[in-house]
Amino acid sequence: MVNDIRVCDKCKHMKMKTTVAKLGKLVPGADIKVGCKSYCGPCARYAFVFINGRYIKGATEDEAIEKALPYVKKKK
Repeated sequence: MVNDIRVCDKCKHMKMKTTVAKLGKLVPGADIKVGCKSYCGPCARYAFVFINGRYIKGATEDEAIEKALPYVKKKK
């Protein structure tokens, strides 16, 4: 079961190099896509991760990643 994770490279609250590295380490084998998500209103105010169909926001990059972890699909 592959996890669909997407992050916006235009988000001012996240650094793509560290975000993708952290997500890759926490969710091995995930399909991580980087690009604009057309979520500009919240993106301008918060860090966010789109994971398996849900937008998860946080005040910081680490908070958004932490809040997204419960939505990771576990291997059976």
